[in-house]
Amino acid sequence: MKRSREEAASELFAALYPRLAGWCRRLVDDDETAHEIASEAFTRLWARWTSVAEPRGFLYVTAANIVRDHWRKLERERRAVRRATAEAAVRSETGQADPSVRLLVQSLPERLRVPILLHYYADMPIREVSVLTGRKEGTVKADLHAARELLRAHLRRSVDHTL
Repeated sequence: MKRSREEAASELFAALYPRLAGWCRRLVDDDETAHEIASEAFTRLWARWTSVAEPRGFLYVTAANIVRDHWRKLERERRAVRRATAEAAVRSETGQADPSVRLLVQSLPERLRVPILLHYYADMPIREVSVLTGRKEGTVKADLHAARELLRAHLRRSVDHTL
């Protein structure tokens, strides 16, 4: 009698998942990420189940590729944060922005200030701001809107006082 596809996959998962997740853990130094990577490798194997001759090799090569992508993503994020920090430092040194606007931005709550600095001062697209802050794009857009409204209201008040 032939084993079902599900039975074979279940047996393979039980036999290989703990070792694969442990191997990934040593590569990424984080339990949650390691389990995500191992699970993703099994998901990709399952999608190609009938065409993979050597499942164990496929799993480890796939996991290694996902780990590599993970490290590349982290490095891109680090570079973006360094770039944003450096650009903000250069702007503050050169005084390009109106000091009153800069002070207003600095006075915003962190939840609103960070997206403003990354999006407008570091010229990052909303997608990147979303990744860096760990917030959904819609939340970033809403925070940017709220911050602009606060800044607009404060600037209106200060303009009204000077007239």
